[in-house]
Amino acid sequence: MNRLEATRRLVTLLGTEAVIASLGHPAYDLFEAGDRLENFYTWGSMGLASSIGLGLAMSKPELPVIVLDGDGSLLMNLGSLATVATVAPPNLVVIVWDNELYGTTGGQPTATAHGSDLALAAKALGIRNAVTLSEATEFDNAVKRALASPGPWLIVAKVKESGTATKPPLDSPMIKRRFMGAIGATD
Repeated sequence: MNRLEATRRLVTLLGTEAVIASLGHPAYDLFEAGDRLENFYTWGSMGLASSIGLGLAMSKPELPVIVLDGDGSLLMNLGSLATVATVAPPNLVVIVWDNELYGTTGGQPTATAHGSDLALAAKALGIRNAVTLSEATEFDNAVKRALASPGPWLIVAKVKESGTATKPPLDSPMIKRRFMGAIGATD
């Protein structure tokens, strides 16, 4: 499955979960697959989606939070997984679209293209619920399981590149305002 197909599959499984999408292709694909008020698209924040999601999960423990990250972006802030493991928010699911490329910056191979295993790293850092998968049915089942049982979770979905994606026509203040309203937060 490619990243856009996987994102479309995820959108069909969503209810009112907050979704934090990493900059670039994860955000573009999420917008194309199904824009919703509960989607928070990040711009110019490579490596920070997991940290943003962690902060939201901690501040709103009643709200299920899903982070969509790329392998390159997560590798830029791999230490965030140690903090996720330490804090252990039960309402946090981090999904990593692992295409083994820095897709947004030109397609250079990431460390996962050379054998680095993000789920194994997450487990070593203390995230017990960490899996790697590549099949669509496995992905659906892992997301359903993660949303139904306490986390934190890290789901590494091995995906193919989706091709060209278009940046959503939304500006940062608009994204913030509509997202904050959707999750019942104030400035």
